[in-house]
Amino acid sequence: MANYLLGVIEPQGQGIPAPEILEPIMANVEAVTNEMIEAGVWVAAGGLEGTGSAKTVRNGSGEGIVSDGPFVEAKEYLGGFSVIDVANEEEAVEWAKKISEATTLPIEVRKFRGDLRK
Repeated sequence: MANYLLGVIEPQGQGIPAPEILEPIMANVEAVTNEMIEAGVWVAAGGLEGTGSAKTVRNGSGEGIVSDGPFVEAKEYLGGFSVIDVANEEEAVEWAKKISEATTLPIEVRKFRGDLRK
């Protein structure tokens, strides 16, 4: 088995959708999460605050330098994630398709290097 990060890619500057749009999306996400739990592949998941609350820490000369925001400026950012434990990339992509349908957003699939510590 291998761990994959399924990253929810959100558009910059659009804010939180209105409740009538967001509530069905969240219900769909919960259904996919429950399906992952029932299948035994779910490890963790969560949403992230927008880039306005992000900090980037760099260590150049022995002291951490903290700056506001993400490390790059982009039109999209990582807005949430699921971590799954599946047999291969093809299975990870199938779960990503379900999350993309539920969220209506692109999902980035990335394999972890090595095993996650549990």
